Order: sequence, then C-alpha cells, then structure tokens
Amino acid sequence: MTTLDYSTGKALPDGAPARPLTKKDYKTLGLSALGGTLEFYDFVVYIFFANVLGRLFFPEQMPEWLRQLQTLGIFAAGYLARPLGGIIIAHYGDILGRKKMFTLSIFLMSLPTLVIGLLPTYEAIGIAAPLLLLAMRVLQGAAIGGEMPGAWVFVAEHVPQKHYGLAVGTLTAGITGGILLGSLIAVGINSWFSTSEINAYAWRIPFILGGVFGMVSVYLRRFLEETPIFKELAERKKIGRELPLKTILREHRPAIVLVALMTWVLSTAIVVVILFTPAYLQKVFQIPAALSLQANVAATLMLTIGCLFTGWATDRFGTKAVMIVGWGGMTVTAYLFYLGLPGTPTSLIALYALVGFFVGSISLLPIVGVRAFPPAVRFSGLSFSYNMAYAVFGGLTPVLISVGQQYDHLFPAHYVGAMGILGVALAFWPLSYKGWQVRSEKS
Repeated sequence: MTTLDYSTGKALPDGAPARPLTKKDYKTLGLSALGGTLEFYDFVVYIFFANVLGRLFFPEQMPEWLRQLQTLGIFAAGYLARPLGGIIIAHYGDILGRKKMFTLSIFLMSLPTLVIGLLPTYEAIGIAAPLLLLAMRVLQGAAIGGEMPGAWVFVAEHVPQKHYGLAVGTLTAGITGGILLGSLIAVGINSWFSTSEINAYAWRIPFILGGVFGMVSVYLRRFLEETPIFKELAERKKIGRELPLKTILREHRPAIVLVALMTWVLSTAIVVVILFTPAYLQKVFQIPAALSLQANVAATLMLTIGCLFTGWATDRFGTKAVMIVGWGGMTVTAYLFYLGLPGTPTSLIALYALVGFFVGSISLLPIVGVRAFPPAVRFSGLSFSYNMAYAVFGGLTPVLISVGQQYDHLFPAHYVGAMGILGVALAFWPLSYKGWQVRSEKS
C-alpha cells in the first residue's frame, strides 16, 4: 500500500524513509498542545463548579433535583452550540487557512470564560443571571466546536507520516490536560477556601484565570505557521470552489457515520468517566469532595498518559489492534471501578486511574477522523461529523446519566461498557484500518 506523508500530502515511494520529527515539528506540537490545554480548561471548568453555580444562579427555593438538572442543561448547551461554531470556523479554515481559524477559536473561548467569572448571581439580578450564564456557555460551545477539529487537522498536516499517531496523540493529551488543569484548580479551591468563601467569591477565580489563559494562548499561536498541505492547496487554487459541507454530504457519508459513532464513544468516555463521576461519587456514595477530586486528578493524569500511549501504539501496532485493546480495556476497567465503589481511598484512586488510562483511547478518534477526509474538505468533514455527534451525545449524556442513576446506581458503568463494545466493533469498519491513506487523498 502506498504511504502518505501528511506533512506534504504526497505519496512516499515504496521503501523510502519517512522524514523524522524536526525542531519545527516539536515547536508546532508544543504550542498547539499548550494552547489546547488552556482552551479546553476554559470549556470544562464549569462542570467542576456545577454544584456551586447551581446554588448561586438559580432560586434558593428550587428543588435540588431541578436545580441540578437545569445546571447540567446549561452545561449541555455548550455542546449543542458546537455544530454551528464548528461548521462556520471549519468552512473558513478550509478556505482562508487553518492557522487563522485556529487562533480565532481560542479568542472566542477566552472572552465568555472571563465574563462568567464576572457575572452577578441570581440574588443580584434574578432570572437574568442564568440567562447570561447560558449565553456565555453557548459562545464557549461555538468556539470549542472549531478549536478541536482545527487543532487535530493543523498538527496532522504538519508532521511526517511515521509519527502521525504520536503527534495526534500528543495534541489530544494536551487537550485533555485542560481537564487535568481544571481538576487541579478545583482541588486547590476546595482546599484553600471554605464553603462560604467559595460561594461568596472564590468560585470566580477559575473562570477569571481561564480568561487570562485564553489570551496567553492567542499570543502563543502567533508563532505557528500555516500547514504545508493548505499552502499547496492554495497554490493549486483547489479551495473555495464549492461549499465544503456540500461536498462532504454528497461524497463522504461513510466517513461521516464512522466519525460520528467514534465521537459517541469519546463523548461517553470523557463526560461520564472524567467529568460526571466526581459529583456522582459524592452524591451516590457520600465520598468526600476532596477525595473524589483527588481520585479524579489521578484518572485525568492517566488519561493524558493514555492519549500519548495510544498515539504511539497506533504507529507501532496499527489502528485496528489498538482500537480492540483500548476500547475493550475501557469496558472491563469501567466495570471494575464502578462495581468496586465506594471501596477504600487507595482502591478508589487506583481503579479510577486505571480506567482513566484506557479512556486515553479517545486519541483514536482524531487519528482515524483526520485521515477519513481528503485535504480540501478535511477540516469541514471532521468538524461537521464530530460536532454534530458531540452535540447530541455529549449534550444529552449528563442528563441521561442523571436520570438513569435514579433507577440503577450502576447505570454509568453499563453506559460506558456499551460504548466500549461499540468502539471495538468500529475497529472492523473498513475505513478504520485499511485503505484510507490512498483512498482519502484520491477521493
């Protein structure tokens, strides 16, 4: 099979050595991963303070279950807004360039994050408080909708084919590092401030920090260069001839379905295991907030390591084998973790970290997804498929889990386990392990 070098988009002759990673590649990877860390922190920090936001932005007399549902609903609104932002940003990313949209998306994220940190609460302005919170969350969702697919495409089109998986895995690890950063700051806030201090003012600190982080990322991305593939497309004038989304819907429907299903697996792994579980541990098993957050830090750290390992493993062993082992491992370890609750502090942290490592298999989505579409519509194809699926599955999952656990406290384990099985099944999808390298470039 002909092998493609994704830093040029050209086929390598049989037996030709792939070029190694250069100093410029490491710079691109480092700045992209750091920017992804800071931006994804902005997007997820909301969930770590969801209980506090629920108390401050909704009426005191509202029933607890309804307050939680509405708070999670606002969190879900960020996911529902992703497709529109993703489609618009990706459209111009395929026409005007990856770098410009890559920088714009992070600016559009940092501004509403800063505003959330400055918002007056329900006690001060009444119903306007949750409405403004909702508006800012929608803006965040639109921004992240363009950021993640753009970041994956940007890095994938810079690096040599030999290190493609590792590079995409490294970027994904950087993005998940935003969750780790949010978790660490949540632990710090809960350790350094009393409950009354958090409710009074300390809850604002993470959001204000997020706004500052975002502006730093905007500055850092000035030092990145446009991808070689986009430059070549521009020189050949192969961009802008047709609305990219129209081409995708007409010619690449199998790739859309594949990426959407993989997004369902990814969104379940992140939303349920990493974002939802700390609150679940506290409410269902009365595990102290400090301990549940410490366990979450361990799981998120292992998630980041797992993303790196998954990327490296696909370069070494192939994508199909890694999908089977990675998603199968997530199913098994998820049941071990949830069935073992509440356990001891040691077993809680150890098992949460173990399932977190296998959640690192989420790197498989961009590794497969970028290669599923040809360069001229790659940004739009990945963004549309990923964001439409995430809007549905990522947005509804918190509500679904919240309702499901009322009937079965092991519902999160069943849901994660089912998605792991789906991930294994997708390893046998034709595009997921053969033919994409030539087919996707010649489509």
